[in-house]
Amino acid sequence: MRFDILTLFPEMFGPVLNNSMLAKAQEKDLLEVNLINWRDYTQDKHKQVDDYAYGGGAGMVLKPEPIFRAIEDLGLEDDTPVVLLTPQGQQFEQDTAKEFANHQDRIVLLCGHYEGFDHRIREELVTHEISIGDYVLTGGELPAMVLIDAVTRMIPGVLGSQESAQEDSFYNDLLDFPQYTRPQEYQGLEVPKVLLSGDHAKIDKWRKKKSLEQTLNKRPDLLEDAELSAEEKELLTEIKAEKKTD
Repeated sequence: MRFDILTLFPEMFGPVLNNSMLAKAQEKDLLEVNLINWRDYTQDKHKQVDDYAYGGGAGMVLKPEPIFRAIEDLGLEDDTPVVLLTPQGQQFEQDTAKEFANHQDRIVLLCGHYEGFDHRIREELVTHEISIGDYVLTGGELPAMVLIDAVTRMIPGVLGSQESAQEDSFYNDLLDFPQYTRPQEYQGLEVPKVLLSGDHAKIDKWRKKKSLEQTLNKRPDLLEDAELSAEEKELLTEIKAEKKTD
């Protein structure tokens, strides 16, 4: 997977890309990141990337020329996504991360600043507009890092086991089940006995039930669209019945 990142602050990405899973993915040649400062595509001596908005108003607007030149210089295929990170965009979710990881081998990320972009950039260059939440950040760099991390962990071979990704919260529209490790008892708190039983069928059923229970208690909205198996539906009914009797 290759990410071409258009940003005015490429130095922001180093601490994230050069550590942990993303660094290992690059070492394995599973991830390539191309940082592009589109200020390099200006043609005036001041390297100006923004200007006042027509019609007036506070703040500056990013100019179209350097961004058009930078995108054209990439020589993209027609189906390459050009993603604008913006609070106006579609909410970024796990399904979007899986879609990008499964169907794309190159993604362009456009990180904005100031009061926004000249609208011609949206009209002519951008294929996707994505938001990581209903709040405003200084620029698109942090959302770009979030997207890269979420998509990269879906790429086969990046994690130690693909099961690790598939068991993450939100992968199957449910929150993750509780996890435990040694010691077996700590300050009077014990690991659930079923996890020590060695009975994999019972452990699997316990994990499914706890995942559903966590989701019902913390994010019931996720259950509205979740595709549950017959067993999961039965377990969910059981959980709701238990809640009524408590």
